Amino acid sequence: MAEIVHRFVETNGIRMHIAEAGSGPLVLLLHGFPESWYSWRHQLVALADAGYHVVAPDQRGYCRTDRPDRIEDYTILHLVGDVIGLIDALDEQQAVVVGHDWGGPVAWHTAQLRPDRVRGVAGLSVPHRPRGSRAPISVMREQLGEGFYIVYFQAPGVADAELELDPRTAFRRMLYAISGDAPLLAPIVPEGGGFLDICPDPDTLPGWLTEEDIATFVTEYEQSGFTGPLNWYRNWDRNWELTGAWHRAPVTPPALYVAGDRDIVATAPGAREMVANLGKLVPNLREPVWLAGCGHWTQQERPEEVNAALLGFLGELD
Repeated sequence: MAEIVHRFVETNGIRMHIAEAGSGPLVLLLHGFPESWYSWRHQLVALADAGYHVVAPDQRGYCRTDRPDRIEDYTILHLVGDVIGLIDALDEQQAVVVGHDWGGPVAWHTAQLRPDRVRGVAGLSVPHRPRGSRAPISVMREQLGEGFYIVYFQAPGVADAELELDPRTAFRRMLYAISGDAPLLAPIVPEGGGFLDICPDPDTLPGWLTEEDIATFVTEYEQSGFTGPLNWYRNWDRNWELTGAWHRAPVTPPALYVAGDRDIVATAPGAREMVANLGKLVPNLREPVWLAGCGHWTQQERPEEVNAALLGFLGELD
């Protein structure tokens, strides 16, 4: 069984913490919010044992990786630059890039902007989304109101303070709330309330999540807090402006999409239609993989099925 080792690399002007295992063709695993390298604990060894060099970084602003102070240092171009710099730091020319949640857009945009460096791309939970014709935050405000969680996250310091008040409770509630074990969530923060008000506190944890897992996330976030991760959301409109040159540009590398059918992303209005039409912008997309009864935390909730899907995709590329 491969061993997970930890070290730091320099990439795109920041010092990045990575967890890695195995040797062979490079596979990068990009986590989402509010997660870390630990979100891939079930994939690191499984993929390494199958003959791959598997690397899961803490992305920009998260946990042990550097946390720039300025909000504008967390744009999608910075995040893609971090991935390309990581491939360079690992002395490779190409990688298969896998992303979950916020890591999904980073993976899709890396494949879109730098297809020469991406051997294949896989998105878990979040599909590649075509760029809209209007700045997205104003659209969210019009259609979903000020309480929509992404709009709530826009104000610097507000969600940060809420989540940092009691990180253990925050992780326990957030990880449960949008899993396949919880009732489907309406992501609208009540007026005068906070994000955790919409996240129920479970009486018992689901089988895929332990108290030790929660303790690990809490420990990883002790020094970093939540501001860096939330700054990703605060660049939503800026990302829309910066990617104008790639409006409707295809994602050309071989691609895979995996999601739970109880994922809050997959159950949102229009989501299934978006996935059904995904091949128009991702022409080398494989048949999407749907996991019955699975919620948002795809690779944590259903590790064996996710590992099988990823290994099947990697095998095709090889």
